[in-house]
Amino acid sequence: MIGKLVRITRASIGVPKGTLGLVVRKDRGVEASDECPWFVYKVLLCLPSDHRERRYLERDLEVVEV
Repeated sequence: MIGKLVRITRASIGVPKGTLGLVVRKDRGVEASDECPWFVYKVLLCLPSDHRERRYLERDLEVVEV
């Protein structure tokens, strides 16, 4: 999913639902195990005021087909 354009599906402080972003990194979750791996994606957000990075779970992202 790195390099994909995504839409944020869950609103959070300062980031409204539907915000677009670019996935720039994929990290393994802190408490993930080999039997139950989960990942955190770092997303560079496209906001009008500035560009910042936030971390999201895959369930909070929707890939935008271009």
